Amino acid sequence: MLIPALPAGVSVFERGWLSANNILLRPTPGLCGGEGTTALIDTGYCTHATQTVALVEQALGTQPLDLVLNTHLHSDHCGGNAALQARYPAAQTAIPPGQARFIQPWDANALSYTPTGQECPPFRADQLLQPGQDIQLGASRWQIHAAPGHDPHAVVLFEPQARVLVSADALWQNGFGVVFPELEGEHAFTEVGATLDLIEALAPLTVIPGHGSVFTDVAAALERARRRLDGFMQAPRKHAHYAAKVLLKFKLLELQRVPCADLCAWSAQTPYFRTLHSTHFSDTDPLARWAQALVDDLVRSGAAVRDGLDVLNQ
Repeated sequence: MLIPALPAGVSVFERGWLSANNILLRPTPGLCGGEGTTALIDTGYCTHATQTVALVEQALGTQPLDLVLNTHLHSDHCGGNAALQARYPAAQTAIPPGQARFIQPWDANALSYTPTGQECPPFRADQLLQPGQDIQLGASRWQIHAAPGHDPHAVVLFEPQARVLVSADALWQNGFGVVFPELEGEHAFTEVGATLDLIEALAPLTVIPGHGSVFTDVAAALERARRRLDGFMQAPRKHAHYAAKVLLKFKLLELQRVPCADLCAWSAQTPYFRTLHSTHFSDTDPLARWAQALVDDLVRSGAAVRDGLDVLNQ
């Protein structure tokens, strides 16, 4: 497969689905006199933090890291922040403004980690990524754009000269991230559509998504995303079922192997699962039976396998 060319100084560490992709931007000798800001966009999940630090160390060598920034504060995008702050104590950390007040003091509930049953070590925030402004990353200035929908506080980053977009979970090659406000009873599908319209108006040539490979067929990706969005808008219960399976698969990615009874018990104790069940599925199955049906769905789809009483990530 032909890998799309990226501007000089931009490297993508494609991580998979437990950890978001990491984007490293470095000043380039010969461009702007080699001056600029060495920055890492998004840092992965906490259980991968050691690998995240190792990837950055290998790429930078003795060069310092100046800035860590997060497109949004979901655990798979900022779980390596604390480890990077420990390794590069002089580096600043920049986050979108919407949840900044929950960082100090640390509020794991407001930051979504308790409701999703996920982990994120506390970190500090030094700067805000204000939509409508731009920021020096590597050798280039990048525009900051609000991108609500998947997360109401998310931003995307756009470099207008090379027309490169860091889209986070607002646009993947085959869709977009779970629309989390919908899980909390807030209507956000319209915001997903508005963010897709924003991306189309920016007209990027290359997209670096939060998960999956870098791609250039942006028009086709937008078309697929809009079809998916239309399906969710017409059948919100379909989105709720998808979201529940994503959260369950994420936990399985984290644990790799777990007794099925423990996985079902975890889901029954996790606030988002209880909310999804009571809002969309309480008329069909009790919570425990619904959780078991979700595990069965993962197995049928090939996303998990059974080994005796255990469930394994596949």
